[in-house]
Amino acid sequence: MKTKDLVKIGLFAILTAIGAYISIPLFYVPFTLQIVFTILSGILLGAKNALYSQIVYLLLGLIGLPVFSGGTGGIQTVLKPSFGYIIGFIFGAFIIGKIIEQYKNINIINVFLATIVGLMVIYLFGVTYLYIILNLYMQKQTTLFWVLKNGFLIFFSRRYFKVFYSNSYWN
Repeated sequence: MKTKDLVKIGLFAILTAIGAYISIPLFYVPFTLQIVFTILSGILLGAKNALYSQIVYLLLGLIGLPVFSGGTGGIQTVLKPSFGYIIGFIFGAFIIGKIIEQYKNINIINVFLATIVGLMVIYLFGVTYLYIILNLYMQKQTTLFWVLKNGFLIFFSRRYFKVFYSNSYWN
């Protein structure tokens, strides 16, 4: 791996951390800009380096640096209901990058479609984890509908704005 790649990986790990500080608390899952940098890492770095950037971000938080939303960090954050989204960032960034790499001609439509698929992966991990933590660990007895509403639908229109903003790089 080249030094240039390492710098880009580190840069997107830091940008994702900065995105965590731009946060509006909502229920158990805050509204942050982390996902913009996750999407951009997949688009700009490619699958492998995007994956690495999000793993670095995760590891920085797990060792105790306050890089997660709300300025949190440490191993105890795995018990936060929103931690599944961070896991989803890893896979979402990789999938976005992998889809982009498959296209010979990259255009806004291809990038948009790759981003939508990546977002769905992030939400799959995030909503599933949210449901498990709330029901099994916190014993809140929430319904799947409530989790979908508060872990996915509440962000739906905002996320599409972020997708559009992230993809405006290609215009």
